[in-house]
Amino acid sequence: MLKKQLSVFSFLLATVVATLLAGCDARSQTPVSQADTGPLLRRTDAQMSSAPFLISYGDIRFTNPSETKASNPKVRRWLAEKIAAEKPDALLVSGDIPWHGGEKDDYAQFLTETAAWRAANLFVSPALGNHEVNSRNVQQCLENWWAAFPALRGHRWYAVQLGSSLYVLNLDSNSDLRDGSAQRAWIDGQLAHVPESVKFILFNLHHPPAADNQPDGDSDHNERPNELALAAWLETAQPRSRAQFLVIAGHIHNYERFLRDGIPYIVSGGGGAEPRLIRRHEGDLYLNAPAVNYHYLRMTLHGDRLDAEMVRVADPDAAQPAWEVRDRFTVGARRQ
Repeated sequence: MLKKQLSVFSFLLATVVATLLAGCDARSQTPVSQADTGPLLRRTDAQMSSAPFLISYGDIRFTNPSETKASNPKVRRWLAEKIAAEKPDALLVSGDIPWHGGEKDDYAQFLTETAAWRAANLFVSPALGNHEVNSRNVQQCLENWWAAFPALRGHRWYAVQLGSSLYVLNLDSNSDLRDGSAQRAWIDGQLAHVPESVKFILFNLHHPPAADNQPDGDSDHNERPNELALAAWLETAQPRSRAQFLVIAGHIHNYERFLRDGIPYIVSGGGGAEPRLIRRHEGDLYLNAPAVNYHYLRMTLHGDRLDAEMVRVADPDAAQPAWEVRDRFTVGARRQ
């Protein structure tokens, strides 16, 4: 009992420290007034690099390091420390930060293992995954989530503006994304009022709208109707948008890349969770793919193009990390 109380105390203390650090940091997220047509958080051009640089990854499952099957504690530590050393202008996380969203201890472990993020003043922009709300007490799960990310309190989906050129819609794929839903109406309002200066709109969510469907896979890890409805709608919305869309998801503990209707769809789920072996289909543009891909995605804005690299752990069984770039692609801005 005493051990449990100390763990909860450590979680609360770490949360307070994280909040204070964010409030003192000139590079940290700045809350702005929330509306259906504006960002919840914003970073100005002055807070961004001259060539803005983002990292995206997901499916980490922070939990007690004694658990080595559901998540690889060594690899997730390597990735967290490498991301901190990179010092991106923003870190997008596509969900499954804890293994058990209803457990404060898992969030305490997250805060412990990502201390380097706060030391580096990283701007973290997460989306809700299914493990964030994998308890019968969803409200307690959300309370744990908002305690870890206090700037998001009250929001399951939200927008972030990163300088004048980048806009991120963090979606909740646990909630309805289909036509007529509250979240779809919110997306409509956001896209209708994105500043004209924005060149790229990134959709950050957990369940992927495009994936290598497995013939023997379960319905939750293959493409689902909820996200397919979003993809079908994006196909009609992209021609009307001045900005280029890019969709980044997780959930499948691997890396996949597709181009559908002029929209890149990335699965970046190599944050440390138990690897998911997949059979790749012809539409997957990731070639020469090893079975296990612990990785993150690095994206740099150069004028009218977004250059991306998949940075992979070369050997998860090694004593020390070594890194390799196994995929590269470029997304161009739309002609105005």
